Amino acid sequence: MSSTSLAPKSVEELKALLENDIKVKVAVDGVLRGKFMSKDKFLSAVQGGGFGFCSVIFGWDMHDTVYSNELLISNRGNGYRDILAEIDLSTFRRVPWENNVPFFLLSFLDPETRKPICADPRGVLKKTCDRAEAKGWHCYAGCEYEYFQFKETADSVAEKKFTDLQPLTAGMHGYSLLRTQLNNDYFHAIFDETAKFEVPLEGHHTETGPGVYETALAYTAALRMADNALLFKFAAKSIGMKYGVIPSFMAKPWGNLPGCSGHIHVSLRDSNGKSLFAVSESELKTGREGATNDDVKFLSQEGEWFLAGVLDGLPDIMPALVPTINGYKRLVGGEAFWAPNAVTYGYDSRAASVRVLSPPSVPPSATRLEVRVLGADMNPYFALSAIFSLGMRGIEKKLQLPGPPIGQLSVEDKRNGKIQMLPQSLEAATKRMMRPESIAREESVLGSDFVDHFGGTRQHEVKLWNEAVTNWEVERYLELV
Repeated sequence: MSSTSLAPKSVEELKALLENDIKVKVAVDGVLRGKFMSKDKFLSAVQGGGFGFCSVIFGWDMHDTVYSNELLISNRGNGYRDILAEIDLSTFRRVPWENNVPFFLLSFLDPETRKPICADPRGVLKKTCDRAEAKGWHCYAGCEYEYFQFKETADSVAEKKFTDLQPLTAGMHGYSLLRTQLNNDYFHAIFDETAKFEVPLEGHHTETGPGVYETALAYTAALRMADNALLFKFAAKSIGMKYGVIPSFMAKPWGNLPGCSGHIHVSLRDSNGKSLFAVSESELKTGREGATNDDVKFLSQEGEWFLAGVLDGLPDIMPALVPTINGYKRLVGGEAFWAPNAVTYGYDSRAASVRVLSPPSVPPSATRLEVRVLGADMNPYFALSAIFSLGMRGIEKKLQLPGPPIGQLSVEDKRNGKIQMLPQSLEAATKRMMRPESIAREESVLGSDFVDHFGGTRQHEVKLWNEAVTNWEVERYLELV
């Protein structure tokens, strides 16, 4: 686990850091709910091992509707009892756009057993990282977000009923140095304020689409990466409010335009910080002997097994990667916009579900895999946990790659079944994940407790969608059927 540079190493140091503060902000993962606490209450909770937090945060959806199913963590039967919120001091930072208020993230424990609850995003990823560290491996990751932006406010989009929204800029202008000049202060504020917030960025530019930016977060330890990915959305939305802009991380806001990706880069490192996926220096000349094909010849044997593990379980963990109804709209017919929808891989291929980044395109130390299925609406904790768990399963089982790389396949191979397709809707993906024989249910992957809980939340989302009547239906059927 990687701490922020501000993180205190003791309660005494914490008290000194908060000497001039009167309040502290704490937050929950996912939609990022939270609250202010007095400094005295906060310090008491730190010293007492946590504080009670209403369990309904795991019992309702992003619009505060209680889930259709009575889920394990929070339900009417137990009266939405408190669960134990544990303050992670390693996440300490200050919120620069809120008068530098101290800020901490929470993890959640069962109040009786004091074990992480299965639905807690940070707890899920911590468990995966701990499993890796027990083998002498360390999980590292990077996230990239694409996101549309609108010259709107929360009030204006509600008044417009979320229609006829004004993009931040017009036209398709990827990597434009001109379009950023139109909103220069806002564009720079995202980079500058996130740096102060200890969410460092590697890249920040316009992407193709009206008002679209792409931002790459600095590569780091996986749990810190998930924290940063979550907090980047919070920062972008907060900074956007100041400038009258709404950044949207919805995966597919427009039917006729590219969607918004949330690509994840992953690798394992040993105790010396060396990439477990890198080949040896002697293998850099001709590639690894015994590699399955040329696309993975500059990937170590462990890296190839990890890749095979991700591909083997990919169809079974799709809701952890693409958790919304809308996210699958990005994948249907996704070839037009580089949104992969099948079990594929390839060396430096942006058309594949998993892109192999190895020499000669990157130095050996940067050898990694990029999982490109995800949209900007993903939960980084669940996504990283699923990917690393599948990869480690591949190493443990020494799994073989499922077929040739994408460069040796055709569109026809999807039609004739030579390529395994990914689920094309949240309903189909959830059914697959929740099957008794699902790889996601294996204890070394996500486990049945998580699958039952998270799958139940996705069934709720599907139920609401199936009950909804959309503008498309009214326009298509009202007069003519």
